[in-house]
Amino acid sequence: MTPQEPTPGPARSDPWKSFRGVTAGTLILEAIVVLLALPVVGAVGGGLNAVALVYLLGLTAILIVLAGLQGRSWAIWADLAVQLVAIAGFAIYPGVGVIGLIFAGVWALIAYVRSEVLRRERYGLLPGQDGPPD
Repeated sequence: MTPQEPTPGPARSDPWKSFRGVTAGTLILEAIVVLLALPVVGAVGGGLNAVALVYLLGLTAILIVLAGLQGRSWAIWADLAVQLVAIAGFAIYPGVGVIGLIFAGVWALIAYVRSEVLRRERYGLLPGQDGPPD
């Protein structure tokens, strides 16, 4: 008779997988909002000149590329840094800068949630963990 192998329990949930999904989704949403600023800047702002077009399309491209890099350890810091670029949109049109401020607030909340998940993970308080270490 051979000893039975222990049956594996249910797979543990990975809180960072869902966190990466939230951050990537937020970046895609921000890219869409920046693209929606194109007609606003063209119609209401000072016009859609070459500088404004390159800024808005470049920011959109950066946001989309960052959405694909959310598995990297430095991604959250890059996400926060790109918000400074978005806030600099005040130079293009005030509405674009306001978009940057709104998303900076969203990213500040995401950074806070990340710190809470890290803290709870460290103390073993996340669902699927065995509990606090002794």
